[in-house]
Amino acid sequence: MRLPLTGDTDADQLLEDDPLALLIGMLLDQQVPMEKAFHSPYDLKERLGGALDAAQLAAMDPDKLRTVFAERPALHRFPGSMADRTGDLAKALMENYDGRAERVWETAKDGAELFANLTSLPGFGDQKAKIFIALLAKRVGVQPSGWEKAAGFYAEHGCYSVADVDGPESLAKVREYKRAAKAKAKAKAATK
Repeated sequence: MRLPLTGDTDADQLLEDDPLALLIGMLLDQQVPMEKAFHSPYDLKERLGGALDAAQLAAMDPDKLRTVFAERPALHRFPGSMADRTGDLAKALMENYDGRAERVWETAKDGAELFANLTSLPGFGDQKAKIFIALLAKRVGVQPSGWEKAAGFYAEHGCYSVADVDGPESLAKVREYKRAAKAKAKAKAATK
């Protein structure tokens, strides 16, 4: 399996089979454990009747989508705002990519354009875009020319982001790396 990110074979398979699920998982990967973020597209699909569809998400009443996200167990620590962001992502995909998430990367002629495509999406800032470019390159095989420059630090081996998870051992390293980075940032903020 190329994307063993959730600890659940069915949820991991969805990430491999459905580009929208992978993009939503990356969108949700903040302030929750990585496994939760990337499992949530599977849970969302189940709550929506067995299909993830950008057109359906884009057209869905925002209050209904927030209710779906908030249903226990909630799909994210911040179900309301992340439901809104998911709806906005789906709308952007409908407006710019015919509702097909894979067109975000398939239409990019190089890494710089892929970065621009990603950062134009709701919820994808510079860092998230760089991590996703590295994930696409390292785990999915999407490697437009210049992807390494576009991914920056995350293109390197051993930086331990979600792009480097290939099993339980590497997942533990990612956790350790994130903990150390947070502690370093906290210590730095305390000295200011």
